Amino acid sequence: MKIWLDGGLRETDAARISVFDHGLTVGDGIFETVKTVDGKPFALTRHLDRLTRSARGLGLPDPDHDEVRRACAAVLDADPVPLGRLRITYTGGLGPLGSDRGEAGPTLLVALGESVRRPDSTAVITVPWTRNERGALAGLKTTSYAENVVALARARELGASEALFANTVGQLCEGTGSNVFVVLDGEIHTPPLASGCLAGITRALTVEWTGAHESDLPLDVLERADEVFLTSSLRDVQAVHRVDDRQLPGAPGPVTAKAMRLFDEHAGADLDP
Repeated sequence: MKIWLDGGLRETDAARISVFDHGLTVGDGIFETVKTVDGKPFALTRHLDRLTRSARGLGLPDPDHDEVRRACAAVLDADPVPLGRLRITYTGGLGPLGSDRGEAGPTLLVALGESVRRPDSTAVITVPWTRNERGALAGLKTTSYAENVVALARARELGASEALFANTVGQLCEGTGSNVFVVLDGEIHTPPLASGCLAGITRALTVEWTGAHESDLPLDVLERADEVFLTSSLRDVQAVHRVDDRQLPGAPGPVTAKAMRLFDEHAGADLDP
């Protein structure tokens, strides 16, 4: 398997970044996870647009979309797996051991890993930690993921695949790597971007294709929602059959099942919607 690093393909064992890269020392970086199907990326244009928004939010130079596309194509051509996780990482590059940036310019890394189709339903937990909807990183897809690592480890300990956060005012926000939707009286709702959640690519497509409402939702909506589902690049639309100790029998429910079907139909018809 080959990796693209700063201008060219390299063997995995030969791909190296400096121990002084700002992405390593202080988490000064952004990334995108792109689903690939038979060696083709899904929704790459939307992912590149969000990569640029995240870069501007951190004050990094705009990534060169043409270069990133070439990098993605080269990595995929080298190993076109049936279903893959394409990871685009873009960091502040070489820098000092503090928060100030250096002047060497950004690091671009593109790597591919094989993936498998997710189960139709999963279990989730809620965690006591909050997302800060007013923070400097709110809504940005940065490499500062340690908080997510801790929360996801808690979920794994409790037999779940995802942990859900509220924000600082007690509203439902998002998962460690997913957006969350609930069904109330037959209608689909998801937290608005103002809640501090990530502007998920699959989230946006699901809203467009299902007519879901963006609504402020208290965290305890999970205790009474008729159905709950998650969206992300590798989950697509995935039903939830357990939230903490609450069972949701029959998941995926009828509304979620329709959303799953709509997503599969639209995504199958257009790889770059």
